Amino acid sequence: MNQLPLANLLADLASDLNDPGLLWQLGAIALSILLGWGLGRLMRGRLSHNPDIDGEQGRVAQFGMESFGRVLGPLAIVALLALSRLVLAHWHHVNLFKVVLPIFGALVVIRFTFYLLRRVFARQGQVGAAMLTFEKIFQLLVWLAFVLYITGLWDDIFKYLDDTLLPLGKHKVSIAAILQGAVSVVLTLMLALWAGAALEERLMHIDGMHSNLRVVLARMGRAILIVVAVLASLSLVGIDLTVLSVFGGALGVGLGLGLQKIASNYVSGFVILLDRSLTIGDMITVDKYSGRVTQINTRYTVLQGLDGVESIVPNEMLVSGAVQNSSLSNKMLWISTKVSVAYETELDPVLLLLEEAALSVERVSKEKPPSAQLLSFGADGLDLQVGFWIHDPENGRGGVISDVNRAIWRALKTNNISVPFPQREMRIVGTVPVPEQAQPVFGPPAPAAPARSE
Repeated sequence: MNQLPLANLLADLASDLNDPGLLWQLGAIALSILLGWGLGRLMRGRLSHNPDIDGEQGRVAQFGMESFGRVLGPLAIVALLALSRLVLAHWHHVNLFKVVLPIFGALVVIRFTFYLLRRVFARQGQVGAAMLTFEKIFQLLVWLAFVLYITGLWDDIFKYLDDTLLPLGKHKVSIAAILQGAVSVVLTLMLALWAGAALEERLMHIDGMHSNLRVVLARMGRAILIVVAVLASLSLVGIDLTVLSVFGGALGVGLGLGLQKIASNYVSGFVILLDRSLTIGDMITVDKYSGRVTQINTRYTVLQGLDGVESIVPNEMLVSGAVQNSSLSNKMLWISTKVSVAYETELDPVLLLLEEAALSVERVSKEKPPSAQLLSFGADGLDLQVGFWIHDPENGRGGVISDVNRAIWRALKTNNISVPFPQREMRIVGTVPVPEQAQPVFGPPAPAAPARSE
């Protein structure tokens, strides 16, 4: 599309006012807008109301579909306008298309950029204030570029930027080349991050693959895409890739001296994901931290405790230290509780009663029934223990132990079985000495006791 000065464009538009083909242009533009808007609305409705998606992932996927649906309308309008211009150019002037096409083209650029940003940086469906501010600034810049394009000032500004050189070491680089390189790097990185996010979402929906393997493939795919994007963008700018060897040597020295802990955590993250010793949802205990694994990142792992507190544990601790995993190969967990009964109680019926009480709790496993044992002969009664299995250790132990204790208490009360409590008796051996009568500190002395007559 050739850029024209504003005066020539206005003159061409004025000449079209006396041309009968103006009605054809207006009709083609109106029809393209209506058809493109209707097609975009139809596709957006189908994408937004997909019955196959549900839950949290479905909500996020629907958010991404709605964002992309906003691009379809202007994109369809641009395609129909370009086709109409190509057809009408054989019989009529198409100067009006020179104004309408850039308008909808700028709208496509704005909405597609918003789609990429939200797919990469707002994947949970929440758009922050910083992103909204950036979107407004970007939208303003795009419309400013459109105004410069329409007025014909774009060529003059680009020529000025291309002629202005900045010294960089022994070479001089124009401002236009720097801006082109920055735009190229940012654009390729955005596309790489978008492709990485799409690849991760696709991998996470593969049910036949282990969750750790899906995470590893997603992270490695994103890293490869970013490296390829950076190398490709540098090549497009004209930077010799051999200069990266110096950067690689400096990076190696930095890793050896100051970044070895960070590098160790990253390597440990991939080791954890590859050997499948931990998976998302496992209940683990490492050092003084305990909870359910909610995230396995390349540098750290997030544990969510039963109280809701999240602990960020470096991956090196999970590889070099001992880790208790309650659900590595089997999620079943054995728990016990204790109770005492009086010595005069019949033991065998009580043990059976305790097992039945524990079995009545919903979370207690029915496949491996509870068992009750006599632990010891205590000072106040018979010490008994009830052990049982649960299938859901991620829901905690306190709740199920409380339910079992309540069921045991109800069973003991119903069957009139007493639970002893500590009782102590104090016995005094011998006669109790009578203390002498104390003399008052102040005043006359107490009278002597009368003598006993023989």
